[in-house]
Amino acid sequence: MKILRGTKILGHLFWAAVAAAAAFCLGGIALNRGEHINSIWLVVAAACTYAIGYRFYARFISARVMTLNDQRATPAERLRNGHDFEPTNKWIVFGHHFAAIAGPGPLVGPVLAAQFGYLPGTLWIIIGAVLGGAVQDFVILFASMRRDGKSLGQMAREEIGKIGGFTALLTVLLITIILLAVVALVVVNALRGSPWGTFTIAATMPIALFMGIYLRYWRPGKVLECSAIGFVLVMASIFAGRSVAESAALAPIFTLSALGLAIAIILYGFLASVLPVWLLLAPRDYLSTFVKLGVVLMLAVGILFVRPELQLPAFTRFVDGTGPIFAGKVFPFCFITIACGAISGFHSLISSGTTPKMIARESHAWPVGYGSMLLESFVAIMAMIASCVLQPGVYFAVNSPAGVVGTTPAAAVAVISSWGFPVSVADMSNLARDVGEQTLFYRTGGAPSLALGMARIFARGGGGQAVIGFWYHFAIMFEALFILTIIAAGTRVGRFMLQELLGHVSQPLGRTSWMPGMMATSACIVAGWGYFLIQGVRDPLGGINSLWPIFGIANQLLAAIALCVATTILLKMHGAKYMWITCVPLAWLVIVTFTAAWQKIFSPIPAIGFLTQADRLESAVRAGAAANTAATQTLIFNARLDAAMCGLLLVLVATILLDSVRVWIGILRGTSEAPVREAPFVLSRLQTEEL
Repeated sequence: MKILRGTKILGHLFWAAVAAAAAFCLGGIALNRGEHINSIWLVVAAACTYAIGYRFYARFISARVMTLNDQRATPAERLRNGHDFEPTNKWIVFGHHFAAIAGPGPLVGPVLAAQFGYLPGTLWIIIGAVLGGAVQDFVILFASMRRDGKSLGQMAREEIGKIGGFTALLTVLLITIILLAVVALVVVNALRGSPWGTFTIAATMPIALFMGIYLRYWRPGKVLECSAIGFVLVMASIFAGRSVAESAALAPIFTLSALGLAIAIILYGFLASVLPVWLLLAPRDYLSTFVKLGVVLMLAVGILFVRPELQLPAFTRFVDGTGPIFAGKVFPFCFITIACGAISGFHSLISSGTTPKMIARESHAWPVGYGSMLLESFVAIMAMIASCVLQPGVYFAVNSPAGVVGTTPAAAVAVISSWGFPVSVADMSNLARDVGEQTLFYRTGGAPSLALGMARIFARGGGGQAVIGFWYHFAIMFEALFILTIIAAGTRVGRFMLQELLGHVSQPLGRTSWMPGMMATSACIVAGWGYFLIQGVRDPLGGINSLWPIFGIANQLLAAIALCVATTILLKMHGAKYMWITCVPLAWLVIVTFTAAWQKIFSPIPAIGFLTQADRLESAVRAGAAANTAATQTLIFNARLDAAMCGLLLVLVATILLDSVRVWIGILRGTSEAPVREAPFVLSRLQTEEL
């Protein structure tokens, strides 16, 4: 008894120490205004805060709010069909879920938001993930798992009502198309003209197919064995990529233009959506996660070992809204630029798409739903550090588009140096040569600058400049794996949603197992996001400048929809007792996203307002001050299209929000029925060896 009591006291002391460390480091980050801060402060603050959130807040939600029960059969067991519904090992599901949600957001968002300085983004990543993002993912995964793996749109229609539900389904589908287009654009900007990176990413496709067949037929259940083989093959592909890049015969094959890469990614998205989940999606996600977790761990160890100082200040001059990477003030644009690292609506599509169809035990939802989001948030912290350890001049030279800083390297460095961030053409040329690239100017999208920061940290940890080229392309591969995984999972989820809509017109189209319907709906989804991808590729500003704000707004509006559904479900389960868990992040997101969307549509500042930008360009063409070129017309069209999409999304989400509030008021007043629409309890008969 005394031993148990002593152990309990030690446990309390340990967690008290963790909480104190989190508070101390967060305070140090927030209050520092002097010399450059060491990156170790960010790592410790994040890790300790995540540990507290997972151990106490997530445990409270799982035990008190959800009452997870391993005796209850999950949809993966009850509806098992070997294609979409399949009970899967917990760690493979964790790998799939983490790989699917951790797309470009936690990598690119913090890099872009670093133009404000390191402080705003860091605080938002840590606090937003624990109280918002992980909660959304966890609750939606639980709700879908209890409802036969239904999608977010289906749950919205059942829980909120026909108007809100149909609007939610349509809105989610539109947002999914926008999100997939933007994440694909990040891959295009990172890999164009890079045979080393393109070959390495292409090699992961047959490796994933090999792993799927290996686990399905040759060595079922040998997960670690297969993972080790896959990891060795991926590492070999990175080394082989250098030889390919130096080969006169092979380099041209893998040196693709932006348009060529876009077409290749569109074809990949289609194949990933129609092939069985066990053949490509699950093994590739697991392979990606193996690499991702290894890189995140390596980066964390590298930061602890090297302890680099952040070169960017806590706040830069661009908090006033005049940033070159994207325009707009810290509020609200920092909070929509960093989405996936803090709270991301896209996660709700995965939590109500592929993942609940693979969960074998209800208790697995805790590490998969809440834990995966915390790990993704930690990736975002690593990205923030990697971007901020670069010299500010290099950071802005890589990320600023030619339309902002000038179309020649000399013009770009002159403009950037005039901001107080000195850089030279020689510096950028030497850096490009060191990493094996022709140029690093105008590499918008965040991925190249993040790879540079990671490569520098790894190189300082061992090998020096001699290996910086390898680490740079390793980081590019790492980022592209994140993004292609989300394209695969997102396209499949979009197919589910479109089939759900079309099922009201034709029952065969609504069956996810009917191959003609599956291929037709997959083609429609791919054509939708492929159109926006091509538009972004042709954008003279690099696409990211105009499309990333739309990505952020759409993503956070999607999170608002998910939290509306989550709040409704919690209200039906427990009354008003626990609705604050989802209402608090919902209220914040509504304020942020509606403000950002309104400014992007109607701001009189051309760099911010889409309509003002289009009108200014059109007036310049009419006055003869600007040439009426195809590039100018593309800018005008894209700006007005973005404004129309923003406006449409605002109207649709406002409709869902108002319909949700109507339902909440009715439940709280007792004037409307509030049935909990969970699937009936079925005792689980799943054997341990099946996992």
